[in-house]
Amino acid sequence: MIVPGRVVIKLYGRDAGAKGIVTKVIDDNFVEIITSKRPKPRKCNKKHLEPLNEIVDLNDKEAISKVLGIKLKEEKK
Repeated sequence: MIVPGRVVIKLYGRDAGAKGIVTKVIDDNFVEIITSKRPKPRKCNKKHLEPLNEIVDLNDKEAISKVLGIKLKEEKK
């Protein structure tokens, strides 16, 4: 089941093979994800994803960075 915070592997497209995290469920077919190759949130078809048995808290930037293997930019206040 694909829910926000679920860790996935992208199977098709430019980011194929990259780990990602679901940030938002748009509808029955599409979700918004960030991947290690492109950390900007992007729309993705659910059929292009392989869900893993791991869920990350989306508010924990350190956990997201650890799963994706990248350093996320800090938000400006």
